[in-house]
Amino acid sequence: MSATPYVPPTVWRFDSNNGGKFANINRPTAGATHEMTLRKGQHDLQLYSLATPNGQKVTVMLEELLAAGHTGAEYDAWTINITEGEQFGSDFVGINPNSKIPALFDHAADIRLFESGSILFYLAEKFDAFLPTEPAQRAETMNWLFWQMGSAPFLGGGFGHFYAYAPEKFQYPIDRFAMEVKRQLDVLDQQLAKNRYVAGDSYTIADMAIWPWYGALALGKLYDAGTFLDVASYQHVIRWAQMIASRPAVIRGLMVNRVWGDEGQLQERHSAADIDAVLQGLDQ
Repeated sequence: MSATPYVPPTVWRFDSNNGGKFANINRPTAGATHEMTLRKGQHDLQLYSLATPNGQKVTVMLEELLAAGHTGAEYDAWTINITEGEQFGSDFVGINPNSKIPALFDHAADIRLFESGSILFYLAEKFDAFLPTEPAQRAETMNWLFWQMGSAPFLGGGFGHFYAYAPEKFQYPIDRFAMEVKRQLDVLDQQLAKNRYVAGDSYTIADMAIWPWYGALALGKLYDAGTFLDVASYQHVIRWAQMIASRPAVIRGLMVNRVWGDEGQLQERHSAADIDAVLQGLDQ
């Protein structure tokens, strides 16, 4: 416990110096902060994103669609540097008023898309893929898609922030969010004990939504927290995470809009050849 407990003020005021690693881009207001024109490539689908877990959901989905033969899923991917505040540029805010990646524009339908779960659902319906049509299976897939959308903020903005990014470490928030993340891992582990994939026997958008967060965590690729959270004890999650990680389309999708690390970086993607070139470089 702190020797001087924090007493909330009567009215909260924004302190631009508070917020840790991302303090320079955090603010309590919405809307554009500057004019910025987004670039556009030759394909109907234009993705503006970054290879965070939320961004990886969409690039994995697009690469899975292409691997399944859906040529209409060809896309251009443009990096949005969130540490520099590009998500507050005028054109980006025009697609996503919430100023979060990923954002997608389908020029064939003149439709803007934001929120990763919404994008996955839209693409699944557009291409009739990775979303069962049988009512019970479809409902189960949507159950787990929305489970991820509601659960991941506790992992990312909760545990991840206080464990990895907060300017000071405090026991209470770390304990609180670690407990919740472990509960979520247990929920997922029990589900995967009975099913090959999250929603049943088929690989769906539920797996694509959940894997970049919980699969990456299980494989030690998120927050360097595997030992702290004892992720090795969730054996069914580990089995599933390894299975998904080995999929060629997942490997390809993870490197798109990636600007860090040694697992393959591709700042922009405009064709399959762009990814092939990175993979060839990794093999050398």
